[in-house]
Amino acid sequence: MASTFVCTDCGYEATKWSGKCPNCESWSTLKESKRFSGKGSARAVGGAILAKPERIVSIDAKEQARIATGNTELDLVLGGGIVTGMLILIGGEPGIGKSTLMLQLAEWLGKTGKKVLYCSGEESAAQIHMRSKRLKVTSENILLLCTNDTDHIIATIEDELPALAIVDSIQSISLSSIDSIPGSITQLRESTNRLLRCSKGLGVPIFMVGHVTKDGYVAGPKVLEHMVDTVLYFEGEMRNQYKILRAVKNRFGSTNEIGLFEMTNLGLVQVDNPNSVFLTNELAQIGTSIGCIIEGTRSFIVEVQSLATGSNYGTPQRVVVGLEQKKLAILLAILEKNLSLYLRSNDVFINLAGGIRSADPSLDLAILAAIISSLKDTPLPENSVFIGEVGLNGEVRPVSQLEARISEATKLGYENIFVSGFARLKSTQKVRKIKDIKALYQALSMD
Repeated sequence: MASTFVCTDCGYEATKWSGKCPNCESWSTLKESKRFSGKGSARAVGGAILAKPERIVSIDAKEQARIATGNTELDLVLGGGIVTGMLILIGGEPGIGKSTLMLQLAEWLGKTGKKVLYCSGEESAAQIHMRSKRLKVTSENILLLCTNDTDHIIATIEDELPALAIVDSIQSISLSSIDSIPGSITQLRESTNRLLRCSKGLGVPIFMVGHVTKDGYVAGPKVLEHMVDTVLYFEGEMRNQYKILRAVKNRFGSTNEIGLFEMTNLGLVQVDNPNSVFLTNELAQIGTSIGCIIEGTRSFIVEVQSLATGSNYGTPQRVVVGLEQKKLAILLAILEKNLSLYLRSNDVFINLAGGIRSADPSLDLAILAAIISSLKDTPLPENSVFIGEVGLNGEVRPVSQLEARISEATKLGYENIFVSGFARLKSTQKVRKIKDIKALYQALSMD
């Protein structure tokens, strides 16, 4: 057994402790972890024997049918459903709905006649029963196990062989053979490794709930993310009724796929029309523009809100919600350079309506249009959508999947779609091509 020090932010491993991580330069993130070696330290799962190498082209593997969860949004995020032997980590802030979704998932599968094992290391059986009554969980196919022992959970999975197992949460369970507290790097890694072998050996998909740190990361993220098949994160403001479930890693589907849910008194309910959430109004307002983003396999129309006002302090504020902070600084510099707009004495605030977060570069044009509208105190043309990436010299560049974005905007009734003049399109109906932001300024008729 050897001791190493693992960074909880980036997963970097060092042989000795230091105050700052040499890799990501974060302070006080190196935590002691113990590596176990030798035979007999792990429990055999499903009577597995040593595998022999074989030619990959001669492997006879039939495509396995996915298990439908009973919720189309969750199925979409997972890539079409649950895969046999899949290990999934689902994270999010406390109270955002992780345990609620897991209990509802157990109910959805239980109604189809599938056995579900719900393992809780944080709540008592009485507490979970109270929550199940509130959520109207009534399936008799749900088995509840309240324990903090990882070996006990694995033994129960082997005995019951459920169609799905849920562990709530991975930070609350531990191995008695390891001398460290639950939630430590050593316990997280070893418990996840045992659950991984159990899942693959028996073909039982396992959902693991993960808590977040004060910085918003799942505790020990880089230690666990490379071990699991899929990582799902809950996004959204705590007081917002809408919650976004995003897949940031998926070996069996598209990454960055999102599912939209609404929190009600009966739990999480899927939202059938996401555009109704991201668009707060249909009338043209000052400082408001419309863009179109691609998340996974779907396109969404989103509303970009901007407020540019005189600064009351020596240093103007630059506040961004839903976008990267550096993105705003770059776009403001492009505006000043190419349009000679003086912004050094203005506070600038940018917000994506509906609580969505996106790093899609196609929003560049929509952000600039919203800022120009707020500066000039003039609304943008009605029924307009702005889709394009803006370069440092002010040129508007085409973006990926432009036809799908235009189709989504057209379907919702938008008649003026501003895109890059360099884009190659099959149809130019309702499309207005602009090559740089000077052409955008003229097209908006702001003078």
